[in-house]
Amino acid sequence: MGLAQLLFKDPALFLIIAIPLLYSVIAHEIAHGWVAYLFGDNTARRLGRLSLNPLKHLDPVGTLALFLVGFGWAKPVPIVYSNLRNFRIGLICVSLAGCLTNIAIATVAIFLLQFPGPASNQLAGATLFILAKINIMLGALNLIPIPPLDGSRILLGILPQQAQIALVRLEPYGMILLFGLLFTGLLNPVIISVQNIITLSIKAALGI
Repeated sequence: MGLAQLLFKDPALFLIIAIPLLYSVIAHEIAHGWVAYLFGDNTARRLGRLSLNPLKHLDPVGTLALFLVGFGWAKPVPIVYSNLRNFRIGLICVSLAGCLTNIAIATVAIFLLQFPGPASNQLAGATLFILAKINIMLGALNLIPIPPLDGSRILLGILPQQAQIALVRLEPYGMILLFGLLFTGLLNPVIISVQNIITLSIKAALGI
């Protein structure tokens, strides 16, 4: 069910899902921009993209897709990768930043669910559960090494030059490939496996 249908069917549930989803995606993008700034590229900061204001981040097509099919995206923060100090390490850190931010948010949400207050309050419990689930899903999806997802840029920072060139050549077709794999369900086992690894790692870290 797309969020547009949910808005009319259950407005309260719509807000419980839409607000955490929106800010989880924004936090993901801001993390990329901040780490890029730490590595020497101030493009995102200069353009005002290190902001929690949703209007700075909403992508018209990505927002429409989110409402219609339940899968969307924000405008990527602008990063000039050639400005990064220590290019390979900078590229890996910048690319990992968004996924690690989502995993950190999920960890905090799961941690808070262990306390009687949030766990016993229906609204707080539902919000934290959805926040954890959304962020685990975002972290897992973005770790897949298909352009333009973060996993492909992490891979670029690791691969030798010839393999980098081959991966960059794939980028113009990446979105078509990604959507094809998502809508046929072929990518689902991979995403679920990564989600399970993240979930188990969080629970192990929290001693749950």
